[in-house]
Amino acid sequence: MRIAIDYTAAVCQGAGIGRYTRQLTQALLALDPHSRYVLFSAGGKVEEPPWPPNVRRRTLPLSDHHLALIWQRLRLPLFAECFTGTVDLFHSPDFVLPPLLKAKSAVTIHDLSFMRLPHCSAPSLLEYLMRSVPRSARRADAILADSHSTRDDVIELLGIEPERVHVVYAGVDERFAPQVAEVVSEVTARHGLDTPYILAVGTLQPRKNYPVLMQAYAALRQRTGLPHKLAIVGGRGWLTEEIDATITRLGLADQVRLLGFAPDDDLPALYTGASLLAFPSLYEGFGLPALEAMACGTPVVASTAPSLPEVCGDAALLVDPADVDGLADALERVLTDQEMAAQMVARGQQRAAQFRWEDAARELLAVYRQVLGQV
Repeated sequence: MRIAIDYTAAVCQGAGIGRYTRQLTQALLALDPHSRYVLFSAGGKVEEPPWPPNVRRRTLPLSDHHLALIWQRLRLPLFAECFTGTVDLFHSPDFVLPPLLKAKSAVTIHDLSFMRLPHCSAPSLLEYLMRSVPRSARRADAILADSHSTRDDVIELLGIEPERVHVVYAGVDERFAPQVAEVVSEVTARHGLDTPYILAVGTLQPRKNYPVLMQAYAALRQRTGLPHKLAIVGGRGWLTEEIDATITRLGLADQVRLLGFAPDDDLPALYTGASLLAFPSLYEGFGLPALEAMACGTPVVASTAPSLPEVCGDAALLVDPADVDGLADALERVLTDQEMAAQMVARGQQRAAQFRWEDAARELLAVYRQVLGQV
């Protein structure tokens, strides 16, 4: 097989889809040394691990923004094969497909939050996704979804035939494991965390439901007097005004720490040092931070919103994302009931161990072969 993968997100995005693309691609290349792969990326940036001999890199000096303008907004027939050479299949792991001349195609749709919760998206991004994602889904020979919940959304909201939509779960990298005390102390000190803390991980944006988390946190502090800070790891995304206003309104400027983007290498220690991970999202296509925290031995309080019950199983406490009091109660239970917290840690580590990038790569390779009639 000759496979091209749009690797742009891997070299242009530090977290989220960028990390997904890097880890899945590396697992795929380790699993399949026989096919020929082209890793294509815009922006002129090159991430260079020691690529195996069956891999070629192709980069464009155009930025990812300009390429999206050419391919998705202007819809110019600049075929991807002009840059990758002739391939049998082109896979885009980031929602949209470029124009293709002859290659079969696969696209990963991580979630349809922009359709389920349009008020949570920036207007310009919403307009782009509403136009580009359905068009790409209609063209694709195969659509990859991160969860059964997302698969159901793709079938329902985009009207896609079920046989074209395949679930490929993400994995948890082996480096997410409990860290030694010295490493935790060094990383948390570098991020200014010198007290017990509740951790939240995810870009600052409305879908992450941080104002409700802050209200629950304020109620928890008032009710119990626990010394924990609330530390939120994630860069600023869009529509963050309510987050800032909630901090001010509740007088939490000294208790809530907005840490910004944290390097991947720091995340295992930040998870390990946390008393718990709070993950109260309004919608997730998968919810990888919950599993990463579990792998690091940290109990998780998550929401009942899609697809977190599917991913977390019985290893997390699940709460309605609109229920401030219920969320405060769940946080208090984990922080004050050591026996329950220990049971959650054990269940969480078992749950996280079920999600491996090697398995994801194997499932992805099976989809490639099915599309190309090699089953």
